[in-house]
Amino acid sequence: MIKARVTVTLKNGVLDPQGKAIEGSLGALGFAGVDSVRQGKVFDLSINGDDAKAAEKSIAQMCEKLLANTVIENYAVEILG
Repeated sequence: MIKARVTVTLKNGVLDPQGKAIEGSLGALGFAGVDSVRQGKVFDLSINGDDAKAAEKSIAQMCEKLLANTVIENYAVEILG
């Protein structure tokens, strides 16, 4: 079994209204000094098998087809074990 984590974030230059709302809320709650907030998504996956390279390739295909909107988002795949 291979465990992996995919982190999806908005590309630089893409507006992030949810991040802006979080930034404003943190300030309203008294957390001073927060310069900016960008939000994203995290997916934890378990893949059957023991070939980490094949799993990473398969996960990249998942990201390209479903998990990330590659027009406006970047993704990073981390094999955990």
